[in-house]
Amino acid sequence: MAKVGEGDMAPDFTLPTEGDGSFTLSDKRGSPVILFFYPKDDTSGCTKEAIGFSQHLDEFKALGCIVAGMSPDPAKKHDKFIAKHDLTTTLISDEEKTALEAYGVWVEKSMYGKKYMGVNRTTLIIDADGKIIKEWSKVKVPGHVEEVLETAKALFS
Repeated sequence: MAKVGEGDMAPDFTLPTEGDGSFTLSDKRGSPVILFFYPKDDTSGCTKEAIGFSQHLDEFKALGCIVAGMSPDPAKKHDKFIAKHDLTTTLISDEEKTALEAYGVWVEKSMYGKKYMGVNRTTLIIDADGKIIKEWSKVKVPGHVEEVLETAKALFS
């Protein structure tokens, strides 16, 4: 599966979210979308990233941006993750990994010599027309949310 990147149209999807909701990317046209892909609920890096986006959500909203995270965890697990950490961002569940594969972020990884499939932590800014205008791949969490916010301010304020 080819990876999508800056300049490409963002592949559309409809997937479940926390609280028995659902998220359809094409329904968000007209607003920029910050879409962050993360490996797993309630792990240290993913928790820090989700808390960071939640802490800055009002600033993203002030710029007209919708913020959502996606992982292969089930929506019910997202419910627990949100409750435990008071998260305010939408969390999308892709248990079948169809969107994760469409975006090219479901990849072979390696840890201690063992190969396994997992999510390459990636953040995208998708413009109001559905085009990917900024991509961060293999994200390191410290300072990342602030960098995304600064980029969003430069683009949308």
